[in-house]
Amino acid sequence: MVQTPAKTLTMAEFLQRPETKPGNEYLEGQLSQKPMPQGKHSKLQGRLVTEINRIAEPAQIALALPELRGLA
Repeated sequence: MVQTPAKTLTMAEFLQRPETKPGNEYLEGQLSQKPMPQGKHSKLQGRLVTEINRIAEPAQIALALPELRGLA
């Protein structure tokens, strides 16, 4: 059986797509379904966001927004 390669998407094309549940991720032009987060992942994500924002937000160099889709 021959498989046809998946069409590569641009970031702009990905951002134009409607939201799905569960969500999709964009990596190197391909879509993949986001895995369901686990407790350990959520705890680590919270700590990481807090630390990034503690350092970067006052200096106005970055802002961590864990659920933001795409680039602002």
